[in-house]
Amino acid sequence: MGVTKTDLFTDIQNEIALAAKAFNHPARVAIIQHLIKTNACINGDLVQELGLAQATISQHLRELRDIGIIQGTIEGTRISYCIHPARWEQIKTLFNDLFSQFESPASDDCC
Repeated sequence: MGVTKTDLFTDIQNEIALAAKAFNHPARVAIIQHLIKTNACINGDLVQELGLAQATISQHLRELRDIGIIQGTIEGTRISYCIHPARWEQIKTLFNDLFSQFESPASDDCC
């Protein structure tokens, strides 16, 4: 069996790419911002807040949950979501480490 493309990259590079997936759609960014602002949310609130269909919101929540950036607790027939604090810190560290590797050159000329 052949090598998968992700096998060509380091664990850190794969982790950054996975984390970046959380931010690759504006609806997911809006969901994350809303969860940060409210510190918890019921799925129905997101439908009203973002103006998207329930199925669309559910799909984006599933993506965010799969990446681990959010967590949910079941309350009767509803699920209340919030930012997963430990995972958030991991992702923040990944991006901070990546961004801090770049030092601006003395001039704006780069090529």
